[in-house]
Amino acid sequence: MEEKPKVSLRRIDENRYAVERHGAMRVEGIVYINEELLGDLGKDESIRQVENVACLPGIVNASMAMPDIHWGYGFPIGGVAAFDAKEGIISPGGVGYDIN
Repeated sequence: MEEKPKVSLRRIDENRYAVERHGAMRVEGIVYINEELLGDLGKDESIRQVENVACLPGIVNASMAMPDIHWGYGFPIGGVAAFDAKEGIISPGGVGYDIN
């Protein structure tokens, strides 16, 4: 099985880290997390989901994740993204499949 490259985070300030834009990412990722919680980041696929959301059409500014980030379905749980009304998408992965 091919190993995925490790995601590199750049510290912005005390409570924010950036996932640098690379590959098909249209915007960078920003994770709101402190140093204590940072040790748990990367134990699941949630940071990859931040990258995947950053690739979606019409995304504006950044793919963001709050301190409770963990693996979700499409978007990470704790993920936030805004999309352009004309060029963007509406994703059930972003609002939750249990919302009706």
